[in-house]
Amino acid sequence: MRKVSERLHIAPQLNADDIRKAKREGIAAIVNNRPDGEEPGQPMAAGNAAVAAAEGLGYVHIPVVPGRISLEQVRGFQRALADAPGPVLAHCKTGTRSATLHAIGEVLDGRMAKADVIAFGRGLGLDLSGAVAWLDANHR
Repeated sequence: MRKVSERLHIAPQLNADDIRKAKREGIAAIVNNRPDGEEPGQPMAAGNAAVAAAEGLGYVHIPVVPGRISLEQVRGFQRALADAPGPVLAHCKTGTRSATLHAIGEVLDGRMAKADVIAFGRGLGLDLSGAVAWLDANHR
């Protein structure tokens, strides 16, 4: 789990034990950005949602296919963070899609410059060049 801000942490794929640990560490909600069935053995969203509910955590599934981010997904991600009663743990396979959604939203809303996205990603140990490409194609 990597801290992005006071409200957002990102992680690679979560399992039931990870969700329980996140609850113990003060996470209030989970955002899953990984489509079901992306690879064999991957925990399904419904199963992780049930674990989150049992732990008293919010759970939102916003599946993102790599390289196919929509503005609706970015805004949905932002709503999930805004609606959560506390810190959110967003995850996908590696954390990159979750961080990409966050960075795109921050640039669109003027809280981050597009020129800072690559360094922001590097600070998280992630390549966010896909966020810059999305912004180049979709944001003038």
